[in-house]
Amino acid sequence: MMHVRRSPEEIAANRVRYEEHQKKGLEFAPKALPGPSQLPAPAIDADAIIQQETVPGGWYWSTRLLRGEAIRIDQGEGNSTLALVAWNAEDTSERINLVDTAKVQWTTALGKGRVIFSDMGRVMFSMIEDSSGAHDCLMGGSTAASNASKYPGERTRNTRGNLILVAVKLGLERRDIPGILNLFAPVRLSEGGSFGWHGKRSNSGDYVDLRAEMDMLVGFSTCPHPLDPDPTYQPKPVVITRYKAALPLADDLCRTATAEAARGFENNALMQA
Repeated sequence: MMHVRRSPEEIAANRVRYEEHQKKGLEFAPKALPGPSQLPAPAIDADAIIQQETVPGGWYWSTRLLRGEAIRIDQGEGNSTLALVAWNAEDTSERINLVDTAKVQWTTALGKGRVIFSDMGRVMFSMIEDSSGAHDCLMGGSTAASNASKYPGERTRNTRGNLILVAVKLGLERRDIPGILNLFAPVRLSEGGSFGWHGKRSNSGDYVDLRAEMDMLVGFSTCPHPLDPDPTYQPKPVVITRYKAALPLADDLCRTATAEAARGFENNALMQA
């Protein structure tokens, strides 16, 4: 392994930066997050809508999303899970990282006011609205094998297969597919360490609004979650609306809720300078 020698000046500068971040973290009191967003979802201004797509149940879709735009993901007919992956459009080696998202915010409970990080410590999405609060950032999606076991004898599509098709159409490979954010998947970890599905946490008509904090390629799949208790393969469509988001205010909750989020946006600013 090759070791990089750093100069005393660089080491000293890194130490100063670390101590500044540490001080900010110790002085920063995390803000309390609001409750779920209102139902039904408020209408999006027609002049702000760029594109709207209804993704059939069991299918996939992808789009390019620009910084300052947002997507509303609406269950449409209710009780459907949507798997989401994302890459930095300018450098696809940077991708969504759900482990870091949970780790640096000290929670797997994602909802309004939280942010979603890349594997380079930058913010990809801000969750500006969320009526559900029932999302899974740990389990991953269905595969051909898991579907064969769950729906024996049926012809089905699966999340992994769909995302491979998304990646290929974007000029990427299987190994480029990152961890999956499952929206509208009420998965929780029990005290014994096992995952469970808590269906009562999901409401028909739930929606999530995600604001893009960098230019991205975003992929979606609407196959059932592996833990979905429905024994019948009957995925529902999901409506995705891409629109121009309002400019964030200085006290924007997603940017100021935690020291970690604030630091992530500092990293974004360095990239965008």
